Amino acid sequence: MEQYGFFFDQSRCTGCQTCTVACKSVHQLPPGPLKYLRIYQHEKGTFPQVRLQVHWIPCYHCEEPACVGSCPTGAIYKEESYGAVIVNKEECIGCRECYNACPYGAPVFESDEAGVEAQKCDMCIDRLVRGEMPVCVLSCPLRALDFGPLRTLGEKYGNSRDLQDLPESSLTKPAVIFKASREKRQLFPYDAKRALELLMKRASLPEIFSSPSHVTETYKGLVGRDELRIKHDSCEDLMKSTKNDDG
Repeated sequence: MEQYGFFFDQSRCTGCQTCTVACKSVHQLPPGPLKYLRIYQHEKGTFPQVRLQVHWIPCYHCEEPACVGSCPTGAIYKEESYGAVIVNKEECIGCRECYNACPYGAPVFESDEAGVEAQKCDMCIDRLVRGEMPVCVLSCPLRALDFGPLRTLGEKYGNSRDLQDLPESSLTKPAVIFKASREKRQLFPYDAKRALELLMKRASLPEIFSSPSHVTETYKGLVGRDELRIKHDSCEDLMKSTKNDDG
């Protein structure tokens, strides 16, 4: 079996959600938490080194998928043609053991009700059989995605299977090649400390803040999304964490 997989260029992704909308449309998924593909955004750092990190999270169709071994009924399996990890909904009993085992939270559910069967990205395998690409890859306006045999992607883009903030690839060997965002660069030289001092004072008006440290130092919880969380306790939590998309 030749393993197929994805390439994700984080430096190109703007979090526009086009891929998520296309995925929902093609698979005729209803509005709500049933999302085979999720886009997450979170902030890192403080002024002048603030950065918005964007993560593209489908199912990575791991070479050693934890979900397959965790399923008590064998409803999840790895097919032979492309290495796609597939859910047989007729065999699924909705126990959510697959979700608990998957470090990326790839299995998704339409509601929090007990017994609701798992669903997930299937690599658009019906499209692959017709010689077409996965719809998320075709829909990306900035060409941040690619797809093909994992070996070919590695030759083209390198072999980085890890990306900052995501679980270690050694856990399940995800079938994805990553290109991380570039290091933040200062395009125009300026004195960051002086800029804060000027911002702090407004002539005869009260100060906006009393010390530059109020801007350069933060505490956990000050920023709404200050870390990447891709595993959720409820559908409501998933929706809150991905609310920038089509809903």
